[in-house]
Amino acid sequence: MTKSFIKDDAGKVTGLNTVNVDFKDGQLIEIEGSEKTWDTQLVLLSMGFVSPEHYLSDDADIELDARGNYQATYGEYATSQKGVFTAGDCRRGQSLVVWAIHEGRGVAEKVDQYLTNH
Repeated sequence: MTKSFIKDDAGKVTGLNTVNVDFKDGQLIEIEGSEKTWDTQLVLLSMGFVSPEHYLSDDADIELDARGNYQATYGEYATSQKGVFTAGDCRRGQSLVVWAIHEGRGVAEKVDQYLTNH
């Protein structure tokens, strides 16, 4: 499970901290000693039908829309943080899986363009 993002002085996400978890009695239980730090060039969030966890947007300074979803223009998918993209339920809120698939393809294209040009 992602615990936090690591940013450089310019606010670029350069890594993340995780911990392994077990699911017991309807709760996620962190496994002591399983903490790990990962270097990153790209972070993808898959959120499902719950609204995005705000500790992620708070950590990465990502702007939210009025409903608490990650703010991004349809078809562009870029958040308020350079190099951070959002799509599907995380961007538009609970919806049909066909929208998630459609936006997943669209955001993949935008991420490819971004990485090619940076």
